Order: sequence, then structure tokens, then C-alpha cells
Amino acid sequence: MTGPEPTGAAPTDPEALRQRALTALTAARARTATLTSCVDDHDLTAQHSPLMSPLVWDLAHIGNQEEQWLLRAVAGRDAMRPEIDSLYDAFEHPRAARPSLPLLSPAEARRYAAEVRGRALDVLESAPLEGGPRLVDAGFAFGMVAQHEQQHDETMLITHQLRKGPAALAAPEPPQGSTTGLPAEVLVPGGPFTMGTSAEPWALDNERPAHHRIVPAFRLDTSPVTCGAYLRFIEDGGYTDERWWEPKGWAMVRQYELTAPLFWRREGGQWLRRRFGVTEPVPLDEPVLHVSWYEADAYARWAGRRLPTEEEWEKAARHDPATGRSRRYPWGDADPTSEHANLGQRHLRPAPAGAYPAGESPLGVRQLIGDVWEWTSSDFMPYPGFVAFPYREYSEVFFGPDHKVLRGGSFAVDQVACRGTFRNWDLPVRRQIFAGFRTARDA
Repeated sequence: MTGPEPTGAAPTDPEALRQRALTALTAARARTATLTSCVDDHDLTAQHSPLMSPLVWDLAHIGNQEEQWLLRAVAGRDAMRPEIDSLYDAFEHPRAARPSLPLLSPAEARRYAAEVRGRALDVLESAPLEGGPRLVDAGFAFGMVAQHEQQHDETMLITHQLRKGPAALAAPEPPQGSTTGLPAEVLVPGGPFTMGTSAEPWALDNERPAHHRIVPAFRLDTSPVTCGAYLRFIEDGGYTDERWWEPKGWAMVRQYELTAPLFWRREGGQWLRRRFGVTEPVPLDEPVLHVSWYEADAYARWAGRRLPTEEEWEKAARHDPATGRSRRYPWGDADPTSEHANLGQRHLRPAPAGAYPAGESPLGVRQLIGDVWEWTSSDFMPYPGFVAFPYREYSEVFFGPDHKVLRGGSFAVDQVACRGTFRNWDLPVRRQIFAGFRTARDA
């Protein structure tokens, strides 16, 4: 049988939760400031790709969502700027149309977000975080808002990657890694495990509830697929051979004349890539990045393998075969540190394959958290017993076969929005996101 779900290292007493919420909100706002202060107002208001919003829209949207949830819903206060609610409603205006809206200027957006934050911290000081309404219990609303801001910070980092022009961001290099001495794959034993969570206080609705799954034995790549491995697929004619592609993926390849991951180009006999305004040789030992689900699936077929299912990925990341319990993270229940995973925009690239030995799972799988989002073969579907909370538009409206699940986070994801149960999803055509993959096969 599976063991009990961990209550984990997340604090549960109100004052510790209050401090955790303050730390998460402060870290998110500092990152938002970094992403919006490193370019001028022209770059903040420009649309760098029709796939993305202007950076200034994200900035004001962050403030507006914080106002709606912490000031209005939690504290019951009157709206500060009710006339802008519709401008920053992500469902009312598609990204491509947002530059034409009467958006707040960069200065106005900063003032608004700062004023909301000041009032929100007052609410946090006095809010009862134990018992009471579900929105406030365990500080959920504050954790949700911190996760929301960090998710938009990741979105803004994607916009920075799409932006033309010189580099505006800088970060130290990630630690070295090596696959020397590591097996190419690990065996994940078959049997039951506990998937999802009912105990993680800030887990979002699509991660809930905890439930048992039976997963047959399978083998999983020890590390994500590297650029060097993916290059062999390219050089073997992977983008010109229809055999490896889903029909819609093959149509995408032909329509857009794809020959390599996004931001790659071949020049002077070598492969180069553009990364945050810098052109550099493609690093062969680094996990491949900016590939769609179709490209990941085609590579796996070419390699005689397949993408893991979502439950396979989570079992490899959380299941401890010695105890039968599911951990919060591959390494245990403690929150991630810089020794465990590449998270939080600490670096502006994935670490080489085989890095972060302290973060490996009990079975020896590396880099399941951080570095690159990992495509799975699974459609984004609700768990048994799913209940939408606190609003349908976060998860429920996206359920179905149109979206594929990604797991594990990337270097662009903060730890508050990344855990062993966290589920991301996107359309299978998406390439601008910080996504890679690893492959699996039946045992």
C-alpha cells in the first residue's frame, strides 16, 4: 500500500505562515521590479510578440489581481480602480489585442501596484490565518497571489527572451554538471503511489485531492534530453521525416518550415542560439529548450521511446520506494535551496545535464525540479474529486485534450510556484515557453 501523504516542511502555525507569505510576496515583487526596471518605457509598452502582452500590462495586471483577491475578497474593501478591471482581465482581451487598450502608463502602473501592495501588507498583518474562510485559512489567498505574480514574472521573462535588442538581464552561470558515471535511465518499479495533494497549504485546485494511482514499471531518462542528443535527431533528418510526427505536428513543421528548436540557427558550420539578447553556440550538454510538445514527441518516437505520462513523471519525482510515501520534492519534504534545483531566475539558463546531485530522487533521477519544464504525454484533466477553487478560470476552463501537461518547473520558475505536485499546461504548439523534456519506455 502507499504510505501517508507528507504534511511537509511548510509551516502551519499562523505566525510562521504570515512570515512565509510576507517572504513570498516580497520576493515576487523584487523580481517584478527587476524585470520591469531593466528596460525603458518604450520597451515596457511595446508588444515584442503577438504571443505575449506588453510588459506594462503584466505589471498592472499583477496589481489588479492582488487588489481583487487580497483587498476586496479577503479584506472586503471597496475597489480602488474599478474602471480598469476589464482592461486587465486576461479572458476578456487576448494578448495580441492588449497594446490597443488604454493601459496605465509605466509610471501609473508602478504607483498602482505599489499602493495595492502597501494595503495588502496591512491586510496580511491582521488576517486570521487559521480556520475561518477557506480563502484565508493557512494564508491560501496570500500564497495564491504570490504564485500568480511569480507566474507572470515567468511570462515577462519569456517576453524578454522574445524581445529584440541587446541584453537587458544578467545572472551568474549555473553550476556544472556531468552525466559521466550516471546510468542513461532508471527503473521506476510498478505499483501504487499517492498522486496529488490534500495537505500542501498553498497547492492550487488542479493539484488536489491526493489519490492513489497504480503505475506499471517503466524506465525514465536520468536527465532531461540535451541539445547534443536533440542535434542528432536534427542531423538524422528528424524535421524532414513524417514518420516521427503527429499529423498536426507535421503540418506545423511544413507550414512554418521548422528545422530546429526556436531561437536556433545554423551559421558558418555551427549551430547558434539567441538567449536574452546574446548569440552563443548551442551548448551540447545543456537540456534542450524551446521545443513544442510535437517536437518532443517526435524526438521520442525517433529514439524508439515515448514521453512519460503525467503520473509516471510524478511517481518518479515523489515516490519513495523504501517507505511507500510521496514526498513534497524528489529530495524530501524541505523547501528547495540552491543546492537542490535551478529555480527563481537565479540563472538565465538550464544547468548542464547531471547537475544538482543533492536534488535527485530516491531512484537517482536528476533535475526533475527546475532547469526546464518537461512535456508529458498527458492531456490536462481534473483529478478524481476535483473542485474548482477559488475560481473556475484558473484550471477548469482549460481541461480537455487541447492542452498538454508540463511538470517540474524551469530556471524561470520560483519555488513558491513549483513543487512535486505542481501542474502546468499549454498548447502542444507552444515553443516560446521554457520547455524541454525527457523520455521513457515500458519496462
